Amino acid sequence: MRILVTGATGFVGRNVVDGLVRAGVAVRALTRNPGTAALPPEVEVVRGDLTAPESVAPALEGVERMYLFPVEETAREVVALAERAGVRRAVVLSAASVTAGLHTNPVERVVEESALEWTHVRPCGFMANMLQLWAPSVRAERVVRYPFGDEPMNLIHEADIADVAVAALLEDGHRGGVYTLTGPGLVTVREQVAAIGAALGEEVRYEEVTRERARELLKAQGGFAAESADLMLGFVEYGGDAPEDGGYAEQDWSALMRVWPDVERVTGHPPRTYAEWARDHVADFR
Repeated sequence: MRILVTGATGFVGRNVVDGLVRAGVAVRALTRNPGTAALPPEVEVVRGDLTAPESVAPALEGVERMYLFPVEETAREVVALAERAGVRRAVVLSAASVTAGLHTNPVERVVEESALEWTHVRPCGFMANMLQLWAPSVRAERVVRYPFGDEPMNLIHEADIADVAVAALLEDGHRGGVYTLTGPGLVTVREQVAAIGAALGEEVRYEEVTRERARELLKAQGGFAAESADLMLGFVEYGGDAPEDGGYAEQDWSALMRVWPDVERVTGHPPRTYAEWARDHVADFR
């Protein structure tokens, strides 16, 4: 059995690759830059880009199952190519915001309308996002400047997402499964900063700043921090519209503030804590 992992060099994709390698199955990893992929030597790394479906076709040859990173614009073409190549099962990376009804994921619908066996994996916010938001200032100054210090957040370790995806790829019984994935409990920004400090064995200060100042700081960083600042800080809603009344007044966030049981139900182990995640990534904050 050969499994194709798309988005193989992302936070979740790397963990999916590792989990499949540990399981002893043949893994083909799709990436735009094979030369910098730095994946395990057992992995067949191939060049391809989901935004250019024709580049994905060769990677699908001889593949029975696939982990699908969601690219909405080309999903229908990619799934059609997978069907023609004989792929039988797809696990789709989606988002808990779909469960909450904050938006839809067209990739889910495309896969559901295909002949593939499908499973949707819907994680809440990634703990790993904090690497891209906070790691530069932690490394440089041992400080995090952010608003909402005492507001609880529902975050998940990327390894837990991957564990669920790997189970759905390898095991039977997940056809039509829709799994909403969260960590073991809500965690505030102050608690996250404290966990990073504990992992480092050094004090990391938390400085409360306004949303506007936090946006300035994140925009100045560039990359993911700049691209996600408006959504993370509440200046836009899912879908990109400006929120009414200065907040998410028309959206129901209750589903995103629940602790869902699906990680443990699928994998048999409880979701990892934020403290575990901080220890796993301590080198990134050094």
